[in-house]
Amino acid sequence: MKKPFAKLLPGILLVVALIGTAGAEDKKDKSDSSGKAGAKGEGGDGGSDAKVFEEPALSVTTHTIKVNGQTLKYHATAGYILLKEEEGKPLVKGGGGGKGSSDSKSDNEPSKTKDGLKPKAKVFFVAYTLDGERDLSGRPVTFAFNGGPGSSSVWLHMASVAPRRALLSDEGEAPPPPYQLTDNESTWLDKTDLVFIDPVSTGYSRPVGKEDASQFHGLKEDIASVGDFIRLYISRNSRWLSPKLLLGESYGTTRAAGLSDYLQNRYGLYLNGIILVSTALNFQSIVFAPQNLEPYVQFLPTYAASAWYHKKLPDDMQAKSLLEVVTAARTLAGGEYATALRRGDQLPSADKVRLAGELSRYTGLPAADILRWKLRIRDSLFFTHLLHTEGKVVGRFDARFSGLRYEPGTDGGDQDQEYDPSDEAVTGPLGATFNDYIRRELQFESDIPYELVADVQPWNFGEGGVGYPNTSEDLRKAMTRNPYLKVWVTCSYYDLATPFFGAESVVATMNLEPAIRANLQFSYYESGHMLYIHKPSRVKFKADFEAFLNDALHQQTVHSAAR
Repeated sequence: MKKPFAKLLPGILLVVALIGTAGAEDKKDKSDSSGKAGAKGEGGDGGSDAKVFEEPALSVTTHTIKVNGQTLKYHATAGYILLKEEEGKPLVKGGGGGKGSSDSKSDNEPSKTKDGLKPKAKVFFVAYTLDGERDLSGRPVTFAFNGGPGSSSVWLHMASVAPRRALLSDEGEAPPPPYQLTDNESTWLDKTDLVFIDPVSTGYSRPVGKEDASQFHGLKEDIASVGDFIRLYISRNSRWLSPKLLLGESYGTTRAAGLSDYLQNRYGLYLNGIILVSTALNFQSIVFAPQNLEPYVQFLPTYAASAWYHKKLPDDMQAKSLLEVVTAARTLAGGEYATALRRGDQLPSADKVRLAGELSRYTGLPAADILRWKLRIRDSLFFTHLLHTEGKVVGRFDARFSGLRYEPGTDGGDQDQEYDPSDEAVTGPLGATFNDYIRRELQFESDIPYELVADVQPWNFGEGGVGYPNTSEDLRKAMTRNPYLKVWVTCSYYDLATPFFGAESVVATMNLEPAIRANLQFSYYESGHMLYIHKPSRVKFKADFEAFLNDALHQQTVHSAAR
């Protein structure tokens, strides 16, 4: 889900990104593409003798599900949308992320589509569309994706809001294999159509012909390609007048924030709502690097919540509620702790000793170790030291999970030499159920592997001289220009990949005007990075979404004309 981020930037493993699924409402597509995609699902190049690049056929299937006593009839569409370029109009202007396309094509390789455009990449999606909706202007459509970068949308797709999901325990634990699929009682399909997107190189999405995949591997490049997919989807399926939302997770929130500004500027496409799950808008808050003090501050409240969950705090702290613990930890982190870190080696020794003792009370870690680390507790140290005496490592994506260490008798070590038990808890069930589901129920076939997490390194984050990757400014601009754009930030207390205090701090420093700030809301869950694997949180997530959607769809006109 998120391993690529660890390789990408030191100290970070961003969780899997967002979800992709799209509904093919177009009658033409339904009649042409029902049944199995067959060989076209694999290649789609139209054969070696073809001079025109043919877009692969879609697979459209019909289904039903019962939600809150109501039977919903819907169709699922699985397949590709082909990204294309006009001559002289590249998808990414000045992106500079990759080597670009290859001009060396064989004589038999198709170089143009039937409309005279240059094929660039096949983006795989799965869409769920409710049947019987005649007026699409009242039916929302939500585009979902995970993060990475390099993650497919399998996490959101097979565990969160789609009509079907992998069967996990109520806490989000994997059962013994083989795994099972089940209807999702918390699907959002009764309220919105859903389109799960796999960005280029993830899932089944691939560049076409000899196009270089690296031209899609970058902050701007990724936003442009996903933005073009969204434009094509809503155009082909007559959804320009439908309410439109984005659902992004982890690096998917980075993408969603960037898309909010890009879609408005590039296509005049204005969104109704954005849902940011496990937020990563400004990497300065999550990347542990020399001279960057932000992560030490932002992670402390989540350390406290995690230590409280595992009953590692002193008795007086352990007796408090979770909310009381994190509230006190916020005060310590943003106040005395932040001030002490800024003073560095100028902090008096007596103050260092006292603060190490205070940090120990909130983290469950020995004060002597915290002093040795110069009051700086890296996430990797917390993962391996909280349960060190038990020979266990704590989950990064979800600190509720723990697992046996590879070498439990050794020193605490570092997460780089361990694994994430919360990742292992879901990867098997989600991967297995998707590969069965896409073939058996959605009737899409391909012999290429579905890349749950693809290697997309090096990822182009843009100009290094301007600091850490940050799309919060894109979101601020989009919200300022579009006063109807509602933004919902979900935070999980046990998420040690994208901590909730970091999300709060980044939003606060966006300095939104009060009227615009009122369009942004937070909600909190006693879960981890993938909040929805925890059944009570998944149920709450659905209820919170219904309230958010109602708010986004029922707004008064904002009068801006001079009088």
